[in-house]
Amino acid sequence: MIIKKVAYRPNKKANPLIGFLLFLISLVLFIVTGPFGFLYGVLHGLFTKGVKGVGEYLLKIAISIDQLGNVLMQHLLNVLWEKKGGYKFGNRDETISSALGRNNQLGTLTGFGKVIDKILDLIDPNHSLNSIDYYIEPSDQIVDHLAWVHIVAGQILSVRYAGAEKYVIPYIKRVTGITDAEALFREMKKSLGVELLLPTLKFIGVFEAQADAHAPGVLTRMTYYTGNCQGKLEPSPPIEAMVWLHYADRDMVSEVDKRIFDFLKDRGMLV
Repeated sequence: MIIKKVAYRPNKKANPLIGFLLFLISLVLFIVTGPFGFLYGVLHGLFTKGVKGVGEYLLKIAISIDQLGNVLMQHLLNVLWEKKGGYKFGNRDETISSALGRNNQLGTLTGFGKVIDKILDLIDPNHSLNSIDYYIEPSDQIVDHLAWVHIVAGQILSVRYAGAEKYVIPYIKRVTGITDAEALFREMKKSLGVELLLPTLKFIGVFEAQADAHAPGVLTRMTYYTGNCQGKLEPSPPIEAMVWLHYADRDMVSEVDKRIFDFLKDRGMLV
C-alpha cells in the first residue's frame, strides 16, 4: 500500500493495518455524510451555474467512481479484459477507461475486453483511446522521462546510449524536486555539451509506448519539449553515437519515439 503525497516524490509505504482502519473510517464517513454532501453539491451547482453546474458536478463524481472501480475491480479486470503481459488495471489515479485504452494501444485486450471497448466506442467514438490520462501518478508499469527535440533542416537529433540497440531522442528520467526545464538543461549540458535557451523551451506533447528492454506491459511515458540551444554538440558517455535522422529512419528509433516521429511528420516538421 502507498500514500501519494506530491507528484514525482517517492511514495511513502503504509502499514496494512492503517489501511484497514482508514478504509473503515472513510466508509462510515461516506455513508453518514455522503448523501448530505451530494445534495448540497447538486444544489450549489444548480444555483451557481444552473443545469450546466449540476452536469459538471456529476461528471466529477462519475470520474471519481470510475477511478474507484479501477482499484476495486482491478484483479477481476486483469483476468477478464487484459492478456498476459498487458497493462494492469488498478492505478488509483486512473480510470477504468484509461487503463482500457492503454491495453487497446498495446493490443493486449482479451476478446471480452475488445467487446467492452467496442460497446464504449458506439456510445463515444474512440472512448478508451481518448480517455488515456498521461498525468496519472508514475507506477511500476510507467517509466517517466523527459526528452529534448532538436530539428535542423527537417532532420531530428538522435543518439544511441551505451548498451542500447535503438537510437532515441535525447532524454532524461524525470527528476524529483526540479522543473522539467531545469532537468533538461542539466542533462543536455552534461551529455551533449550544449546549453538550452530556457525562454525558447516549448512543450510538444506526451506520448506512451511499450518500454524497450522492459517486461511486456511496462510503458515509457515521454514528455517532449523543443527549444533552441547554444554551444557545439559534443556527446559524452553514456552516449555512444549521435546522428541526424529523417522520417524514413523511423524504424531505427525506440517505440515511443516512433510516435513523436509520426506527430512531427504530420505537422511538416520532419522530412
